[in-house]
Amino acid sequence: MRIAGLFAGIGGIEHGFREALGPNQVETVLLCENWPPAVRVLRSHFEAEYWHDDVTTLEVLPPNLDLLAAGFPCTDLSQAGRTAGIAGQQSGLVYKLFELVEGAARAGAAPEWLLIENVPNMLALSRGEAMRYLVTQLDALGYRWAYRVVDSRFTGVPQRRRRVILLASREQDPGAVLFADDAGTRPESDYSEDAFGFYWTEGLRGLGWAQDAVPTLKGGSTVGIPSPPAIWAKHATATPQMIVPGVEDAEVMQGFPRGWTAAAEGDSLRRNGPRYKLVGNAVTVGVAQWVASRLRTPGDWAGEGSVWDQRGAWPVAAYGERDKVIAVGVSEFPRHLPYTHLRDVVEVTTARPVSHRGIAGFRSRLMRGNLGRYPGFREAVDAHFRATAPAAMAG
Repeated sequence: MRIAGLFAGIGGIEHGFREALGPNQVETVLLCENWPPAVRVLRSHFEAEYWHDDVTTLEVLPPNLDLLAAGFPCTDLSQAGRTAGIAGQQSGLVYKLFELVEGAARAGAAPEWLLIENVPNMLALSRGEAMRYLVTQLDALGYRWAYRVVDSRFTGVPQRRRRVILLASREQDPGAVLFADDAGTRPESDYSEDAFGFYWTEGLRGLGWAQDAVPTLKGGSTVGIPSPPAIWAKHATATPQMIVPGVEDAEVMQGFPRGWTAAAEGDSLRRNGPRYKLVGNAVTVGVAQWVASRLRTPGDWAGEGSVWDQRGAWPVAAYGERDKVIAVGVSEFPRHLPYTHLRDVVEVTTARPVSHRGIAGFRSRLMRGNLGRYPGFREAVDAHFRATAPAAMAG
């Protein structure tokens, strides 16, 4: 399979395809990425035939592509971002994807498959303007399309990460890839009760609370810095209960091997440098693996669904048919792959504790609202606040 990646990031899609199909069955022909730390990561793991550093100056696609992938910037679409919409300066760059495909189609060499990944907020923001733009462009180019919101926990990683996977083809049925599997919501019994993830940079409007998982790893936060979520290591003794996973823990939570982003550091001496942002912006490897495995062996799917009235937010899963949008009743969990517990990824005894300054700010925001009412959580926050106070540390 010959694949190309626009907005390639650190290669989550490409690595997932390689893992699913085998390294000798995937040829990464083109990688286009403009952030130097990400490019260093890509070059340390891939040997693409073509490299390009600015999607706006990319004039043509390589010939004979089986799949063109684009995890285009979510900066203007996400709730954590500017929510400027699909016309925003960053997310609006997706126009280039369609310009390139149109040019390839005129030359009789349109990619067989298109794979687009982004945040589910685009289904609701401005009444789904972003999704409407995407499918309108696909329809005009003669592509059949389908999409589905999936939760990365279905792949077994302890990260609750919801993303839209949009797949389109000129000849094949994308529904046979995206809708053939449905395991239903993962049962609570799969999750341990000894660790909970939350956003310590939040506290007024939401915590991102997750049992035996972290909430979505992000490239930024409401306080303007790329930071991992915190973990409440419940029942931990002789160690801080409020800890922060390391960047290599975050890599594992995205399905990458530890050290995947090490090449991003370059000459930087800062703690983790740009690596958290790179990991937070990546595509979960296991999600790409699932798509690749179903592309190789499409499943049985009868085309069920109901016509959406196109009011309000878009459905969580749908496909297009004769100018209609057909909502599909599937869950966000195509499969239930073996689950990796949070405390099997993060070593509680050596993890960095949330700083006193960090927990003080979080505690202040938390106490002004009605969040964080899980039994024992607020008390644990108070205990960590006291234990990390300068006087307590000096003692």
